[in-house]
Amino acid sequence: MNDEKLLIDVPQNKVTKEKKFKERTPIWTGCKAKLIERYLYYFVQITHNGTYIDGFAGPQKIGKEDMWAAKLVLESRPRWFRNFHLFELNQKSIGLLEKLRDGQPPPDKLKREPKRRVEIYPGDFNVNIGAALKASPIADKEASFCLLDQRTLECNWESVNTVATHKKGGSKIELYYFFPEGWINRTIHALKYDRDKKLETWWGDSSWKELLTVQGAERADLVVKRFKNKFGYKNVNPFAIYERPYGRGRVMYYMIHASDHDAAPVLMNRAYGKALDIIEPPEQLGFLDTFLPAKVPDKI
Repeated sequence: MNDEKLLIDVPQNKVTKEKKFKERTPIWTGCKAKLIERYLYYFVQITHNGTYIDGFAGPQKIGKEDMWAAKLVLESRPRWFRNFHLFELNQKSIGLLEKLRDGQPPPDKLKREPKRRVEIYPGDFNVNIGAALKASPIADKEASFCLLDQRTLECNWESVNTVATHKKGGSKIELYYFFPEGWINRTIHALKYDRDKKLETWWGDSSWKELLTVQGAERADLVVKRFKNKFGYKNVNPFAIYERPYGRGRVMYYMIHASDHDAAPVLMNRAYGKALDIIEPPEQLGFLDTFLPAKVPDKI
């Protein structure tokens, strides 16, 4: 186990195996942003700091702020995330991100809130991510999380690789990757020009054809194995997002969670099961003590 403050020295008897898809309390697409915010709420309770990267940071639906992950994360309390790297191509959404950034209150010194840096990168995430990480590298011991919430095929595999292999030591940047299970077949068959080239850019090689041979949980497992084999993440798990509330309708997409930390699946499972609940007050977060070392170092 590494010496990061996040999820270290986890007792093995406390780490549960990933539940099967139908054993979890299912959430629906309108709750996805809340799921992300809830997981990072647990994340920051342990790390007390961190870097958040969002490859497609604008709101999915204008006017639906409760479905805007970047907003929920930026405004989440406690405000202990220090660095935000927000990428967006759409000009209107860039303006909304700038307004969101400029509207944040200054750090509350009484609450020991750190000074924050919120960087907005206009343009294509696939073009900008390499230069951004080169200009602002993430330290090997820094807790970090990257959301790649593409709509379908917008995130190139090389961009995933850039994030996953950025750190040269310690744990890799955690990834949360959108896979469009509900419409991937239709999308592939609808491509008329340069289909193979487009799909190889998205998937990384010609093995995208395997996606058409399976579906549902089997296809999710194929994506999981790819993240493990290509990048060496220790824990990779799919989280099904349904069409309608309470598991009704079909699975619309999977959010693939990749992390090197043994307790990350436990926290994500809890976040998944509580995405619709009111955030627990601090006195109800005793379960997080399981994931803290006996003595927390002053610096990481």
